[in-house]
Amino acid sequence: MSRRIFPLALYGLFIIIFSWSCTKLDTTTVGSDLIPAVDNINTFDTSFSIISAQGAFEGTEKDSTRLLLTDNYALGKTSDILFGETDAALFLQLKPGFYPYYIGLANDTIVKADSVVLCLSYKGAYGDTSALSGLIKLQVFDIPFTQHGDWDSLRTLRDINYEPAIGTALSPETSIDMDAVKMYKKIGKGDDSVINQIRINLSSSSQFISRIFDADSAYAPEGGFSRDTFFRSKVSNGFAIKMTQGNRLLYTQLSDPNTRLELHYKKKNGGVTDTVMSSFAFNTGANGTAAPRRSAVANKIVRTRSTPLPFPGDQEIYLQAAPGTYASLKIPQLTGYSNRIIHRAEIIMEQIPDASDLAFTAPGFLYLDLVDSGLVPKKWKPIYYDLNPSSAYDPDNKSGLPYFPATGEVDLQYLGAAPKKTADPAGISGTHLTYTLNVTRYLQKMVINQTPNYEIRVYAPHAIIYPQYAPTVYPYVNNIAQGRVRVGGGSSNVDPKYRMRLRIIYSPIK
Repeated sequence: MSRRIFPLALYGLFIIIFSWSCTKLDTTTVGSDLIPAVDNINTFDTSFSIISAQGAFEGTEKDSTRLLLTDNYALGKTSDILFGETDAALFLQLKPGFYPYYIGLANDTIVKADSVVLCLSYKGAYGDTSALSGLIKLQVFDIPFTQHGDWDSLRTLRDINYEPAIGTALSPETSIDMDAVKMYKKIGKGDDSVINQIRINLSSSSQFISRIFDADSAYAPEGGFSRDTFFRSKVSNGFAIKMTQGNRLLYTQLSDPNTRLELHYKKKNGGVTDTVMSSFAFNTGANGTAAPRRSAVANKIVRTRSTPLPFPGDQEIYLQAAPGTYASLKIPQLTGYSNRIIHRAEIIMEQIPDASDLAFTAPGFLYLDLVDSGLVPKKWKPIYYDLNPSSAYDPDNKSGLPYFPATGEVDLQYLGAAPKKTADPAGISGTHLTYTLNVTRYLQKMVINQTPNYEIRVYAPHAIIYPQYAPTVYPYVNNIAQGRVRVGGGSSNVDPKYRMRLRIIYSPIK
């Protein structure tokens, strides 16, 4: 009898430590000595099969991601042999910084309007960015003054399915030299220069230029520059920007000073004529009655798949960043899995390489959650413990703790959200990517308490939201629409080198 007291005491101590401690038991962050070597005497290594199914955020599960005002927005189009086509259009308002607005300084006289240039900050690209990919062409359109409703400035966060009406063209199709975008460029007559800025000249639209300069409140006190509502109804209700040629997505941050509408003109002050520039910006400020009101913005993203995704996804899974696809995973062997000490449990997903991976790279970070089995229609909830072991949370939202990590952040390293480059096990290419998603604490909770064996969802979100609990949006680290990867499914028909699996390192309780 006494011989069993010490082992039981040790086991009880382990349970207390697991339940209350936030120490990370992970070789990537603490040290390999915390996971005992597999000796098949005290510590064992096993793998379980996974039943994988392909899912897509469409139809009743349509993606409704909303970008924040300070996010990177996508603009462009791609054609991917594995995943089909993507078209991302950008809609935004650029406004004066104050009302009543006047161009130049208070005592300036505008002599001549030279040009108007729409500028976007450049934050990177995704897709075929090689020099051989051909020209990139962009075109700018206005948004009609009659467009109100959801485009009203008071409604700021629109999901990626929304687009306002498009009016007349303000520019021809304009070729963009991406090498020049990434080099310093002098602007105006002075010493000012910019880098990482996309520039589209709108000077071909003489009517638009006249509309801007004729609205100067120095000449029209009750005109389009007198207040925000007049500006949107008489001068500019916004711009629509589309890529008409190219095979990449460009990323821009609208709150960056490089995003602006430049007004180039000649002015006279005190008998001296000079060439100068003024600009309108994207306003992220207050959205009440005070001026200037927040700028409206939308990022319509359409995915068109040339062929249906494989069904049911047991042999190949196609993971495409939001708005995209997901994998649904079931692990039947975990149901009733007996109690033991779980040193490490990880879902292993192996990339099946393809030549197109050079242009269309994998998502930077994956994420996983659980089906909330008590809700109809189906809802999802965060996975227990493993999102951030240093930040307490309760996915069931019942214990007084928040349902998502209190910091609002996922510990990406602990979760294993980023892929690792490894040798291609099948020898198709030199290297490939492997995702190892950490579910150690979740599985330990399951075997201790014999909790339900939930269905798991794996995807690459831009933001995370659980509407059954709250409308709170938790930003994730992937750019919208950036990244896709083909991985092996869990079927026994899959090449074992690419087969999806759950690996467990454990010790029995003696």
